[in-house]
Amino acid sequence: MGPTYRPHRVKRVRKCGYRARIKTKGGRSVIAARRRKGRKRLTQV
Repeated sequence: MGPTYRPHRVKRVRKCGYRARIKTKGGRSVIAARRRKGRKRLTQV
């Protein structure tokens, strides 16, 4: 058997990257909230 978790950067960026967040209304609110809080990084990717 192979490893259970084998991350793929491109897949992750498309799902939870900055551009993916900006595309949806909910994602934009997430970015806005993180800006308000003063996060150094807006998305974790």
